[in-house]
Amino acid sequence: MVDTAVYESPLGRLRLAGQHGFLTGVYFDDHVDGPQISEDTRELPEAFHHVMSQLDEYFAGDRQVFDLPMRPVGSAFQQRVWAGLLEIDFGTTLSYGDLAGRLGDRKASRAVGRANGKNPISIIVPCHRVVGADGSLTGYGGGLDRKLWLLRHEGALLV
Repeated sequence: MVDTAVYESPLGRLRLAGQHGFLTGVYFDDHVDGPQISEDTRELPEAFHHVMSQLDEYFAGDRQVFDLPMRPVGSAFQQRVWAGLLEIDFGTTLSYGDLAGRLGDRKASRAVGRANGKNPISIIVPCHRVVGADGSLTGYGGGLDRKLWLLRHEGALLV
């Protein structure tokens, strides 16, 4: 059974998903993928209290790194890319090619981009920190306006 919850963020509603005490997904409300949120009222699983608390701290500017038990579901390659995303420091960006290079194959930038786009744990696994080779903002599952907001919030973009 997948536990779900809703978190109201400055960027709109986020749908949280988890299983067996692990966070498995954070999706913007208008993401195509993601869990359906049950309308029944049941007690919020303990793990979500920690997720929401850390998201509160992040949005307040008091947290730069999340410390949560996560278990995103994906292929071995996707897992490597998502682990690489966690290595991108708060307030910085990295190009798809640079991330591919960190993973051992600079030519795999398109595959890295596809895996980045499948990241199921938005914000916490910071796929928003990956940009085009020329520094341009490229695709983001939550929309480019949210990507821009997140990068500005982190001080990665000053404009």
